[in-house]
Amino acid sequence: MRRVSRVVAILSAAILLPALALAGSIGGNYYAPQYDYRDFFAATDGKPFQVILAGDAFPGVDPAIVAKDLLPAMQSAKPRPALTFTYDRPSPPPSPDYRLVLIFDPANDLNADPVCAGAPPRFRPGRPGVFYVYAIYCRNDRAMSYTTAWTPASGPADPRIERLFRELFMVIFSDQQRRFAAANSAFR
Repeated sequence: MRRVSRVVAILSAAILLPALALAGSIGGNYYAPQYDYRDFFAATDGKPFQVILAGDAFPGVDPAIVAKDLLPAMQSAKPRPALTFTYDRPSPPPSPDYRLVLIFDPANDLNADPVCAGAPPRFRPGRPGVFYVYAIYCRNDRAMSYTTAWTPASGPADPRIERLFRELFMVIFSDQQRRFAAANSAFR
């Protein structure tokens, strides 16, 4: 009997591992020399943090429903500061103006700095069943960090999206970059 349960456990793990591997992927990342996690933490801890959505994450699904379903997924996966994600633009705008821009199915040659400066993003055709996002963390008109991420997803409430956001936020709002910036400035 123990042998049968052991075989069942091994087979279950073999089935689940590929499913977990398909949960999401993060592309390469970029951090501006000015990026400092401490700035992000100070600007967002206990405050609302604006998220701007651009593009069509799920063609055929009402963008208002997509936005409504993505906000709790982002909030559940939020990074360490006690921030509250919001789509509302603060009034008056904060100075510096920190925000996260999520572009769904961006053009391959889309650059982050023009997006932060207010240039309208460009898009490519989406792939059905794939949630693909270009995440840009902006301060004023400059990109502080950016990356891409994708996962198979059936709709905006798919639990794989929350798991992807959890991984994505660890990359885009990395607390490891502060150490590298401090170490690099010591050698100048």
